[in-house]
Amino acid sequence: MSPSPPSPPAPEPAHRAPATRVLIADDQDMVRTGFRLILDAQPDIEVIAEVPDGAACVEAARRLRPDVCLVDIRMPELDGLDVTRILAGPDATDPLRVVVVTTFDQDDYVYGALQGGACGFLLKDAGPGLLVEAVRAAARGDALVSPSVTVRLLERLGPHPGPAADGCPASPLTDRETDVARLVARGRTNQEICQELYVSLGTVKTHLGSIQTKLGVRNRVEIAAWAWETGTVRSR
Repeated sequence: MSPSPPSPPAPEPAHRAPATRVLIADDQDMVRTGFRLILDAQPDIEVIAEVPDGAACVEAARRLRPDVCLVDIRMPELDGLDVTRILAGPDATDPLRVVVVTTFDQDDYVYGALQGGACGFLLKDAGPGLLVEAVRAAARGDALVSPSVTVRLLERLGPHPGPAADGCPASPLTDRETDVARLVARGRTNQEICQELYVSLGTVKTHLGSIQTKLGVRNRVEIAAWAWETGTVRSR
C-alpha cells in the first residue's frame, strides 16, 4: 500500500490591518465606559486611553497620537471646541482627527467645531452603530454627516448671508458639483448620492475631491457647512 501524500501546508494567515486607535475624552465615567465597551467590541478598533477633561485630552492626544479622538463638547478645563481647535484646527502642526460628541438640544454652538477642524459629530444617544461608523469614517479620512445631527443643526442655524444667498453667481462649483454639495449637506452617503444622481461611485468621489479643492475645505462636514452658509441648500 503506497503511503498517503503529505498534507498541503496550512495557508498563511491573511495580513490584518492595524486596529484604529481611539482616545475617548468625556467628563462622565459612565459615558466613557459605555463608549469603550462598544468600540473595544469591534475587531478593527482599539481604545488606547480615556480621559475626564479637555486638558488631559490634549496632553494624551499629543503623547499617544491616536488615529481618532472622540471628544465631548462640554468638559472641564478645556471644552470640546477648544480641544478641537488645538488638535485639529488650521494652526495645528500635525492635526489629528477629532469627532465631537454632543447633546444636540443643549449644544447649538457645536457648529463652531466645524470651523475648528472636527471631522464629524454625533449625539451621545445616537446608538452603537453610528458611534462605530463615526470612528471608522474619521479613521479613513472621511466624516460622518448624519441627517439626524448635521442637517438639523445646520438648518437650525439657517443660511448666512453670502454670495449664493444674495443671488451673486460667485460659486466656484459646476452645476453637477453643486448638486453633490447639496446632497452632502442633506446628509447623504456616497452611495445615496450615486443613486439620486445616477452616477458611479468613482464619479461621486471625483466630484467630492474637486469640491474640496475648489472650496479649500478638508472634508464633507465642511462642504455641508459651506452649502448651508451660502444658501446653496436651504431649510425645508
